[in-house]
Amino acid sequence: MTVTTSNASTIQRRRFAKDLWRSLLMWLIFLPLALIVIVPVLYMFSMAFTLEANQLKFPIEWIPQPITVSNFVKIFVDPQLPIVRWFTNSLMIASVGTAIIVFLSSLSGYAFARLEFPGKGFLFSLLLFSLMIPAAVTLIPAFLLLRDLTLLNTYHAIWWPAAASVTGIFLMRQHFYSIPAELEEAAIMDGAGRFRIYWQISLPLVRGAMVALFIFAFLGLWNDLFWPLIVLSDRPMLTLPVGLLVIQQGSYIQRGLAFAGAFIASVPVLLFYAFFQRKIIAGITTAGLAGR
Repeated sequence: MTVTTSNASTIQRRRFAKDLWRSLLMWLIFLPLALIVIVPVLYMFSMAFTLEANQLKFPIEWIPQPITVSNFVKIFVDPQLPIVRWFTNSLMIASVGTAIIVFLSSLSGYAFARLEFPGKGFLFSLLLFSLMIPAAVTLIPAFLLLRDLTLLNTYHAIWWPAAASVTGIFLMRQHFYSIPAELEEAAIMDGAGRFRIYWQISLPLVRGAMVALFIFAFLGLWNDLFWPLIVLSDRPMLTLPVGLLVIQQGSYIQRGLAFAGAFIASVPVLLFYAFFQRKIIAGITTAGLAGR
């Protein structure tokens, strides 16, 4: 009994030492990476509350002396910088665009996972192949198509190119595959149609995947700079990321206003992540595990 207890204690100490070294190694690897990400964010927050005259001061004052909100006052009262309108535009574009992406992706994913139709495998392979095509290759054709449809300088030029989300279709297809076929067979026996099965039976069972897709789509549309910069031209219609470029126009870049605008743009995203971080992590880790 004494020998057995001693062996168990030795094994436990070795396991504890192994876990300790593993934890130390993880800290040594990820702490520098975390600092690389966090330091620029902290610098932005600090400069947003720093006077314009002290923006280039060295060494950097991470806690500004004095702390001021003058940059935010200027950015809100300047009629040439409609920051509230840009914020509202970004919120509306991201919300409507996300709803379109989630609905169409779930509908297409259900069709690829649960329906049988000619050419299904070929069409799905074609969708996956489109992921390998660089976005720059389709940039000019998409712009010319929107021009011919007279959709430039409208929010439709942002929503509909983003609606065909191959990543979203693949994610939803994988999760629809995990639903037992017996549930649909029972619904068909009760006289339910395909759309009713999709809407009332299958869709609630993949709610987790839909939430993950919603988060990814919303953050992608909120942070998008390149495409809105190309298709939108009227200043009142700009999104917040594009509006931040307007703040930096002119012969003298007002760094305080630029950092204040970046602060306003980033805070909703940080709050969004703080509330939905578990869903974001779950969406990343389970995207390829469900289904076949």
